[in-house]
Amino acid sequence: MTTSSSERGVSLGMPELPAPAYPDDVRARLETDAREIIARYPDSRSALLPLLHLVQSEEGHVTRTGMRFCADVLGLTTAEVTAVATFYTMYRRRPSGDYQVGVCTNTLCAVMGGDAIFEELQEHLGVGNGETTDDGKVTLEHIECNAACDFAPVVMVNWEFFDNQTPSSAKRLVDDLRAGRPVTPTRGAPLCTFKDTARILAGFPDERDGAVESGGSAGPASLVGLKLAKGEASAARVVHPRGEAARTGAPHDPSPTEHLSSHDAPQDTSASDPAHPAGPAAEEGE
Repeated sequence: MTTSSSERGVSLGMPELPAPAYPDDVRARLETDAREIIARYPDSRSALLPLLHLVQSEEGHVTRTGMRFCADVLGLTTAEVTAVATFYTMYRRRPSGDYQVGVCTNTLCAVMGGDAIFEELQEHLGVGNGETTDDGKVTLEHIECNAACDFAPVVMVNWEFFDNQTPSSAKRLVDDLRAGRPVTPTRGAPLCTFKDTARILAGFPDERDGAVESGGSAGPASLVGLKLAKGEASAARVVHPRGEAARTGAPHDPSPTEHLSSHDAPQDTSASDPAHPAGPAAEEGE
């Protein structure tokens, strides 16, 4: 005996209808912008990423209508466009706020306070990860490393940096955003809305006064390696004060088996203890 899909509690439903088209005036404007973007590339389909930013700047997220538009102007299928739009997290798939507030929760930012910031912002705003406040101003999300570890913990708003944050400073930040008060990033260009940011990412010039001239730089910790490579700084070495050197202050060159960090605790290993169960360490190549 067989059972029908309705008896099994399965709803087959109706096929999803094609996405509606943009109004004629909107489509004409977007087509003009799209032609400018496509002209930058020898192969038109290479323009898909900036085109997705373009349609995101129209509605604040990538809609089915936006993906249909991209497919039409590039001669692709909507499936091909959808595969790309759903792969990258920078393309929003549902309505989001004017300000995307991202809290870095990768290892260094997390242990420096990023986890605490994210938890307190969720409670303060009354939203979860990827959710938007009722006023449509702020979308909160945890994000991956922003290559700003020397400023940890870092919060980003529409991809602009707010460095060395604390739970209290982050809460003031989102309160100012929601109230419409001026907010200045730690470094980089002045803040603009997410739609404006998306249009800039599509490759159109930022015409705000002073925006192009504004910039940021790496912090001192990030620049140490560059200075070492250029010979502008000498490498510092910290070793355990052991034996005679500890008493007299005489220079000491550590052997390969010594710990180079003063925070490491000496441990019996096969390299330092011939009686270790792993056996004595052998020279390389033996």
